[in-house]
Amino acid sequence: MTTTLITGANKSLGYETARRLVEAGHTVYVAARDLERGKAAAAKLGARFVQLDVTDDDSVRAAADAVRVEAGHLDVLVNNAGILGASKTPGDVTGADMQTVYDTNVFGPVRVTRAFLPLLQDSDNPVVVNVSSGLGSLAAVSDPSRVEYQVKLLDYNSSKAALVMVNAMYAKEFPGIRFNAVDPGYTATDFNDHSGYKTVEQGAEILVQMALIGPDGPTGGFYDEEGPVIW
Repeated sequence: MTTTLITGANKSLGYETARRLVEAGHTVYVAARDLERGKAAAAKLGARFVQLDVTDDDSVRAAADAVRVEAGHLDVLVNNAGILGASKTPGDVTGADMQTVYDTNVFGPVRVTRAFLPLLQDSDNPVVVNVSSGLGSLAAVSDPSRVEYQVKLLDYNSSKAALVMVNAMYAKEFPGIRFNAVDPGYTATDFNDHSGYKTVEQGAEILVQMALIGPDGPTGGFYDEEGPVIW
């Protein structure tokens, strides 16, 4: 059976992705910071829970140890946990604001990926999905015809662009693992006060697609449900 871990899986895109993958027959670990919310989500999904704070090295190592003991390997890692940030105009963003967002959105996936690499390398078909955003695309945020053009979040947008590059570097270093960044699109979540035009079910589609790719699938790319994202 395929073993999958999803960070930030107690709500929204992470939760829906977990639901779909449980439905597909995966053994899913719901990874979340909040113990009670994480346990409740896992119980409702028929999944397993592991407490994991992507900003804390000890928490990440403990989660990897727990999965190693219980499952012995990991087939799919979905780095989904993220934060929106300060929501300030670019000129008002501070270095501390940037550090806070990057600690979760960029350094978090690096911590988690590094900790789980040995377990992924024990899989016959290891896959890593890094949840980025169209707001991390220079082409998208520079095009007045696109919704991304209107969003000027220095900390969040740049963190999602950085994550795409992180993904590309991992893919080059580990050709035996399928690494792909994904853009769920403008999805109605807590991030945007549920103003997005896509449902969570629609937004999760690309996460699920990339989680289910086989050994001949793409790696090192940036995708939405329609194909490669302009970059």
